Amino acid sequence: MKTIVLGAGIIGISTAWHLRERGHEVTVVDRQPDAALETSFANAAQISVSYCEPWANREAPWKALKWMFDKEAPLLFRPQLDWEQWRWCLKFLAQCNDTAFARNVQQIVALGAYSHAALKELVRVTGIEYHRLERGIAHFYTDQKSFDDAAHAVELMRRFGVQRRVVSRDELLAIEPAFRAYGDRITGGTYTSTDESGDARVFTQALARRCAERGVQFLYGHDVLRLNRSGNAIESIAIRARQESATGQKDQILKADAVVVACGSYSAPLLRGVGVHLPIYPGKGYSATFPLLKPEGAPMVSTIDDGKKIAMSRLGNVLRVAGTIELGGYDLSLDSPVARARCHMLSRRIETILPGVCDTRTPEEGGDPQYWTGLRPATPTNIPFIGRTPLHGLWVNAGHGTLGWTHGAGSGKAMAELLSGERPAMDFAFLGGDTPATAYGAPRLA
Repeated sequence: MKTIVLGAGIIGISTAWHLRERGHEVTVVDRQPDAALETSFANAAQISVSYCEPWANREAPWKALKWMFDKEAPLLFRPQLDWEQWRWCLKFLAQCNDTAFARNVQQIVALGAYSHAALKELVRVTGIEYHRLERGIAHFYTDQKSFDDAAHAVELMRRFGVQRRVVSRDELLAIEPAFRAYGDRITGGTYTSTDESGDARVFTQALARRCAERGVQFLYGHDVLRLNRSGNAIESIAIRARQESATGQKDQILKADAVVVACGSYSAPLLRGVGVHLPIYPGKGYSATFPLLKPEGAPMVSTIDDGKKIAMSRLGNVLRVAGTIELGGYDLSLDSPVARARCHMLSRRIETILPGVCDTRTPEEGGDPQYWTGLRPATPTNIPFIGRTPLHGLWVNAGHGTLGWTHGAGSGKAMAELLSGERPAMDFAFLGGDTPATAYGAPRLA
């Protein structure tokens, strides 16, 4: 079967790899000059099967209201004159109850466990190196109520087979001694030894090269202009080279037996062009990558700081710090007052927790912090859409939110299995499959 994959992030490249392994003729289209240069570029680096609670819970609406005027809030809602944003928010509010929370966690954990196994197999087969650390993920708390509430999350995760456990402050500091200077403010934590971390960009680009070696065609530097629909099927795709000289013509028309849309946050507007509506909305996430001044004092265990809802991961001689979500459209600027405040919060927080370990100086001070922002393709449930749409030949693999790296390998494998007529071995509500997906926002045609 001839298949076109739109998008060269971790989701698209994983999809291409598994399709090619099953004998498909695969073409990947992306507007960037290489793989993983957008949402997969500088994320939190965590493979986090056990720390995957949906954003939607019974306390989320009140927290979002409280945080609306805080530039450094973990979840910042910035109202827009955009019906798609408000439609998404209404669906999100419908998920803010205990029943939906437990149901969504079960789906996310099922995909996470499947994906982690798929990643391990990919690493075994390919030998890709990407600053991988198999030391688990820790999560520390600085107030008693949050620590007490963590016990409920741990209990829920363990119910679905995740070996996350509550640890005391002393146990946490024994697991990761780097936080001893901050230890008197830590109340306690949780820890999962089976989670891991690594550089998503490095992995994805290496996997893309291996795809090319196996015959996958890459059309980098091409914008996807539109999907062309004929009746109840996708007829073709119109693309355009960003530099006209690359192809000698402005537009190209591509045809295939199947098209997989894996364009992250941009999947939703592309699909709306052919009448397929999915509740995927961009969540602007931030990260900073700091050179290490004292490598011996930097953490080796990937960690989540509950106080600011940020993650820290060691990647060789740098520390990646990432967090916060901003719901305000497709803005990717780093020079707005809000963006600057959120970036500087990451610097200040690291200096508080790990004083003197990283070079957190601003450029004005002579430092070189690598600030970055990317759009997390969020669904109201935090469950991605994987499967076939109502249009013949059109498939989607998008909506992974902050868990694209965690779910990438498995989502690609599952998509390839579905396209090949197989049923992935996990309890997950795939679009267009035997399991009803209506509760999770099944696609509709206009």
